[in-house]
Amino acid sequence: MAPYEPEQNTSETGELRAGRRKAARYVVPVAVAGVAAATIGLVPALATSGDPKLPDVTAQELIEKIAASDTEQLSGTVKISTDLGLPSFGGDMAGSFAPGSGSGGEGGDGKGSAADPQSKLMELASGTHTLRVAADGPDKQKLSVLDDAAEYSLIHNGDDVWAYDSKLNEVYHSKSAGKDSGEDSGKDSGKKDLPKDVPSTPKELAEEALKAVDDTTSVKVDGTAQVAGRDAYRLVIKPKQSGSTIGQITVAVDSKTGTPLKFTLTPSSGGSAVVDAGFTKVDFGKPAASTFDFTPPKGAKVTEGDDAKAEKHGGKEFGGKEFKGEKDLNGLNVIGEGWNSIAELKTPGGQGIPTGDSGDVPPDAQRLLDSLGDKVSGDFGSGTVFKTRLVNALITEDGTVYAGAVTKDALVKAANAAS
Repeated sequence: MAPYEPEQNTSETGELRAGRRKAARYVVPVAVAGVAAATIGLVPALATSGDPKLPDVTAQELIEKIAASDTEQLSGTVKISTDLGLPSFGGDMAGSFAPGSGSGGEGGDGKGSAADPQSKLMELASGTHTLRVAADGPDKQKLSVLDDAAEYSLIHNGDDVWAYDSKLNEVYHSKSAGKDSGEDSGKDSGKKDLPKDVPSTPKELAEEALKAVDDTTSVKVDGTAQVAGRDAYRLVIKPKQSGSTIGQITVAVDSKTGTPLKFTLTPSSGGSAVVDAGFTKVDFGKPAASTFDFTPPKGAKVTEGDDAKAEKHGGKEFGGKEFKGEKDLNGLNVIGEGWNSIAELKTPGGQGIPTGDSGDVPPDAQRLLDSLGDKVSGDFGSGTVFKTRLVNALITEDGTVYAGAVTKDALVKAANAAS
């Protein structure tokens, strides 16, 4: 086992930031999906085994190794598990949470397509899934979500993005914006319809974690491990502050290529990992060209991307206007710093959570809300804290929302300070 390394001191923060900025430019284009945080019984090879003897490295050197990684060709199997402490987000429920999904991908006799990746891949945000991934440069990637008797595949090949749900025999197809509009169809061609907020590989998850490295963060190399038959270093990222729901993030980094092989996020409350994603098999050789070929099966329903968007609400969730992210959130304000950052904003209309007494909420929905939330009060008035194992949110009676990867007490304290 590699020796224990003292945590990175804050004088190296500037170098860490520079390293992670460089790392962001080398994202392995494995997942055309783009999981939060993301999580069956596969082979035990996923579990780290053995402590291979490797040359000593510092945290800074390991971050630089990730940044310098130029892996663009690989194939393998990934197991991803997410346990937020919520009901399973399968099927239509998952689609309803997809950004800009409207009512989600409906398919069948409904509008839209059940194979639309914008909603389909949100299912990775809950439960345990097995993925097959392959990549050959920035213009060829494939991701397949394996089920007991079905498979969902997403293929990016040049200007084409294909998605196929074998269970429903439905196909979703889109062309790049560059080709359709006459704009430059460079390395981002074909990616217009790929979900961008759902990291689903250890590499993508690690890149997100490295963005959080600052003065409030401890970073160290904590020994070695073996993942998918390959020797790896264990990079551990931990908040220095109290009050965060994140206990630590562990990234297993391939000792030869610098590619993250496994990502594990454990909560400060203990217990099983909130997100655990890692390769069970990996090959850094060039995949066969036929891996990225796709022809719609006979009899399959094929939906073109533009047609699907015309049929669905397609991101027009706020008063019929297209939702464009933070700029459309009411008075977004960030309280605190680092891992204890809390977002403060107003709900549309400035109203709190409706109750059963108001007649606006069906009894079953009210029982679900009550089971997920805790009533709290303070200088701010009263409200409800909705909890997961990672992100918590306080909604006050006047419609103010406080949300972050922090504890309930931290949310109440922030609301009191702001009142």
